[in-house]
Amino acid sequence: MPKLGMEPIRRAALVKATIAEIGARGSLDVTVAQIAKAAGVSSGLAHHYFGGKEDIFLAAMRHTLTVYGAGVRAGLAAAGTPRDRVEAVVKAGFSPENFRAEVIAAWLNFYVLAKTSLPARRLLIVYQSRLRSNLRHALRPLLGPRAAAAAERVAAQIDGLYLREGLAARDPDGARAAAEVLAGLDLELQAKAAR
Repeated sequence: MPKLGMEPIRRAALVKATIAEIGARGSLDVTVAQIAKAAGVSSGLAHHYFGGKEDIFLAAMRHTLTVYGAGVRAGLAAAGTPRDRVEAVVKAGFSPENFRAEVIAAWLNFYVLAKTSLPARRLLIVYQSRLRSNLRHALRPLLGPRAAAAAERVAAQIDGLYLREGLAARDPDGARAAAEVLAGLDLELQAKAAR
C-alpha cells in the first residue's frame, strides 16, 4: 500500500482549522498565521500549500461542498419517491456535518466573499445551480410546471434558515430547520392538490 504523504494530511488540517477559526470569530477576520497555528503547521507551509487566506478559505468551502454533495447523493440513492428526493436534498443541507455553528459561519462569510471574489462567486454559482437542479428534478413529478418556482422558494428558505441560524445565539438545530423547509413544501403540495 502506498504511503500517504504529509501534504494531504496538512492540507486537510488547514481546511479544518480554517472552518474552526472562522466559526470561532464569526468572520474572515483571521490570519493565515492563526489558521496555521490551529492546524499545527507553520504559516509558511500554509502559504506554500494554498497561497493566501482566500485560497485556504475557498479550499475549505470546496471541502464543505464535497461533504454536502456526498450527503445529497447518499440521500438520493436511498429515496424511493419524488417527495423523498426533495427531503434528501433538504436534510443533507441540515445534517450534523453541514449544519453546525462553524460551518454556518463559513457559509455566511462565503456569501459575503462571493460579492467581491470571482472564484468564490463561481463556486457559489456551482452550488446554487446544483441545489436548484436537484430540487427541480425532484419537484417536477410532484408539481409539474410549477416545479422551477417551487425549487426557488425551497432554496431561498434554506438560505434564509442558514442566515437566521448563523445570527442566532443558540446552537443550530438541523432537524428543526429541515422540518420548517419540508412544512413549506407540504403547503405547496397541498395547494396543488386543492386545485
